[in-house]
Amino acid sequence: MVDKLIELLESFNYPVFRQGSLAPDEPYPETFITFWNRDEADHSDYDNDTALVDWTFTVNVYSSDPDLVYSLLDQVRTLLKSAGYTITDRGYDLTSDEITHVGRGMVVMYLETL
Repeated sequence: MVDKLIELLESFNYPVFRQGSLAPDEPYPETFITFWNRDEADHSDYDNDTALVDWTFTVNVYSSDPDLVYSLLDQVRTLLKSAGYTITDRGYDLTSDEITHVGRGMVVMYLETL
């Protein structure tokens, strides 16, 4: 499921990183997307076999262009919804380790049938 999310996020042609994986001495790209797997929970266990997995991720956009943070996150939301993800919030502000960048994120969920 992580590979599927990365593939969708990479379609925007910006670097995609697991949240927190950028090395401290590595410069921030002008715009980039991060993700974090917050949870994956089994559901519908029948005869000791899982039928559904509920994946929960945070997806974040960082950029030196504050307007792009909002518009790109909206585009990401639209793409992920069309790919079957459930997104219940419109986004939230994030702190950034670089004064030149702002961030915005959202929680996305996917119910995988096994």
